[in-house]
Amino acid sequence: MELKFLTPLPAEDQLHHGLARACPMALADRVRFSELDILRHVNNKAYLGWFETARVSYFDQFCARHFEGQPAPRSVLRNANVHYIREMVLDEPYIATARVISFRNTSYTMEQQIWSQDLRATLNAVMVLRSPDGSTEYPLPETLKQQFIEFDGAKPDGR
Repeated sequence: MELKFLTPLPAEDQLHHGLARACPMALADRVRFSELDILRHVNNKAYLGWFETARVSYFDQFCARHFEGQPAPRSVLRNANVHYIREMVLDEPYIATARVISFRNTSYTMEQQIWSQDLRATLNAVMVLRSPDGSTEYPLPETLKQQFIEFDGAKPDGR
């Protein structure tokens, strides 16, 4: 089965290409020359771009509709923890994933992974919603919270 680049992959394609579990958002691509460092392996910064592409695609495809009829929120990356597991090289195909694992009233935590035959990197990101002008917190709609639970298997974080 050939990878379809820059197109959300269905669960069966994700599992076929070695992911441990299917995620709501998974995008495939290939390492480009411009993403390499002097040692000819992928620069750490490139992974952050791949994670961001999957994260933004996730929000656009699954979250944005919950704000229809309201001003669109700012989605802010509050913090991120990256774990680089194994290097990647030129022309290597990969799949970047995103899913929500927990949420609070105005924020959610995403688990992201990069796969290329095996797990290469992970990122846990806390995303905070802000008002359009950035001045105040922006609550998650109840419909979105319910989607996180049903679609991603996320848990409310009641801290």
